[in-house]
Amino acid sequence: MPQPMAERNAGRTGPMPDRPIFIVGAGRSGSTVFHRMFCEHPNVAWQSPLSDKFPAHPGLNRALLHMAHWPALGKFLTGYLRPGERYQFWDHYCRGFPRPCRDLLASDVTPVHRRRIPPALAQLATPSRRRVLIKITGWPRIGFLRELFPHAKFIHVYRDGRAVASSLLAVRFWRGWEGPPQWGFGKLDPLQQAEWDHHGRSFVALAGIQWKLLMLAMDKAVVNVPATDLMHVRYEDFIEDPVTTFRNVAEFCELDWRASFENSIRRKRLETANEKWRDHLSLEQQALLEEVLAESLQRYGYPPRR
Repeated sequence: MPQPMAERNAGRTGPMPDRPIFIVGAGRSGSTVFHRMFCEHPNVAWQSPLSDKFPAHPGLNRALLHMAHWPALGKFLTGYLRPGERYQFWDHYCRGFPRPCRDLLASDVTPVHRRRIPPALAQLATPSRRRVLIKITGWPRIGFLRELFPHAKFIHVYRDGRAVASSLLAVRFWRGWEGPPQWGFGKLDPLQQAEWDHHGRSFVALAGIQWKLLMLAMDKAVVNVPATDLMHVRYEDFIEDPVTTFRNVAEFCELDWRASFENSIRRKRLETANEKWRDHLSLEQQALLEEVLAESLQRYGYPPRR
């Protein structure tokens, strides 16, 4: 049963960030390049490596972003300004946030979270970069974040599951090699376990199951999120036309469209990496992966390509 608003706000103290923007989605979905390009908008603040190194002092991140406007320091600070996912920051304010075994829900928010997390994010903003932009991958965590930030905007970046699964197999941090439940997403449910067993406990199949699991978690997490607060960005459309994509994103986020931002987007040369899965997997592995993902690929607009 939902808590009354007065009870939900009872533990909330300190400033709230102005309509924070969260980029969410399964890892290896193209959200990194999307996030980095978005950070070039002059009105968004992001988390630099300082957020991980000094999580208890978010004001340092704000000071760094502020100094980036000074011509004499801008180039010198480039390496320190690198946007990214800052899970040491999140772990400082919410133990377990980086690697929960299931999605985080509104019911997981504690009074301590209400007191500490919103003011910390508010301190990331500068007078000109007043909209905080955060990237998180894996579990959506939307229920948890909406409970803390009821006026937040969420952008879900998603991609062809075949490309995602193939990419997972190639990165060193994928924990699927350890198998469920050690892989970080809890135990497989009976149907998922049966599917994995049917395919000989193939790691290709498990990577595909991970994509399906996270896409279903996203579907569940956004059921009650109004369209005004949720936007889906398809990786393939973004790569094909980044300017139009970001025009739509800016409108959704209630950000001004700036010529400088458009110019920074046009300077980027983007190429899709969606066909790499064909080169990285054998014909047998490709067929197995398409069998595992067949229904989900159709559901999300990715027809099989034989």
